Amino acid sequence: MENVKRINTPLTDEILENLKVGDRVLLNGVIYTARDAAHKRMLEDYEKTGKLPFDIKGQVIYYVGPTPPKPGQVIGSAGPTTAYRVDKYTPKLLELGLKGTIGKGWRGKEVKEALKKYKAVYFAAFGGLAALLSKHIVEVEMIAYEDLGTEAIRKLTVKDFPVIVANDIYGGDIFEEGQKKYKELDVLSL
Repeated sequence: MENVKRINTPLTDEILENLKVGDRVLLNGVIYTARDAAHKRMLEDYEKTGKLPFDIKGQVIYYVGPTPPKPGQVIGSAGPTTAYRVDKYTPKLLELGLKGTIGKGWRGKEVKEALKKYKAVYFAAFGGLAALLSKHIVEVEMIAYEDLGTEAIRKLTVKDFPVIVANDIYGGDIFEEGQKKYKELDVLSL
């Protein structure tokens, strides 16, 4: 594919410095799953013990609650969930070394500021393509909070997992830029 950047996890500052809003990316390596309940529990555990269930430095969290796999699959459907639901937890995880998140939809101001401050990115995944996205997940391992079911933390090994840079380390925001372009569009001249 043309104009697509292939990158490997864990993410480094050097990798992130070369990513800009709108870049199409194929992720390879390990990413972790976590949704609202897992984020809440991770930070509660961190406050009590000073530890997280996995080494977060340079890692990527995918906001997903995968369905159980069918026979012959490593994972069921695995589409992104709405990112802003975990916004209240994200700045602290970025401070602790998280370098990327994957979800759908926009991020709040506090998260966008933290992405700049801690040099991290937010990737948008394609909603509605859960079955197709799951084909890019080649291995799954349960890491923590199995009692949360689909919201448990899993370690996923991904191959050419397709995402778009939605927020970069420079403060770029694909959603704001898209709205601006739409507002500037003179529909009467079309």
